[in-house]
Amino acid sequence: MNHSTTRRNVLRGTAATAALAAAAARIEAAYAAPHGGGTGPNIGILLYDGYSLLDPTGPAEVLSRLPDATVTMIAEKRGAVRTDTGDVAVVAERSIAEVDRLDVLLVPGAGNRGTIGAMNNEALLRWIRRMHRHTQWTTSVCTGSIVLAAAGLLDGREATTYWASADYLQSTFNVTYLPQRYVRSGKIITAAGVSAGVDMALYLVSLIADDDTAKAIQLAVEYDPHPPFDSGNASDASPELKQRALQLLAASQI
Repeated sequence: MNHSTTRRNVLRGTAATAALAAAAARIEAAYAAPHGGGTGPNIGILLYDGYSLLDPTGPAEVLSRLPDATVTMIAEKRGAVRTDTGDVAVVAERSIAEVDRLDVLLVPGAGNRGTIGAMNNEALLRWIRRMHRHTQWTTSVCTGSIVLAAAGLLDGREATTYWASADYLQSTFNVTYLPQRYVRSGKIITAAGVSAGVDMALYLVSLIADDDTAKAIQLAVEYDPHPPFDSGNASDASPELKQRALQLLAASQI
């Protein structure tokens, strides 16, 4: 086997090497700059104790491919922030005290403990409101919309959230729930549960750049879901399946 030919075929040789080097340079610049080093949108993803892993990382996978964008994980303090299961942590590179303006804010969702903690955390809510005043887009995934609602950003708006939290969102706040993968209301875009954040992020790319860029990123990350079961839509699920789903979630969370 010609190993050099194999490697060349895998990543298209020098062109891919140059692209990887350029990406590494952008990452290095992002580390060096407190509020983003790219010439494109400055995207901040809020982490808080007990978030659901795919909520921030799914959109980050998509948005980090947006040309010249800077994506930064942010939390109350710098450092590792654990998910709802406690098994995984993602590192926040900036604290909320270090970030005073963003082009895009994304607030992930969480289990009950994490969501309740975030929506009662006045420091986080004040920071979200402050960021929202200057964002081009304010977004959420899953029960992150409940956190936005607690911050007063969804009053009188249409929004979506995790299916099991829909009644709570609509009955607790002045929000009209729509059972859609993502919902745009002005400059606020909310996504439904967990995996819907990837759909929302691709839609957001189309708004920031264009449809062709969004389509190219979708192909780049090979987002072409063909799940083995047709059970992901709550409107089609039986009460027994919904109960089992919530039991599994509760059992996996700390």
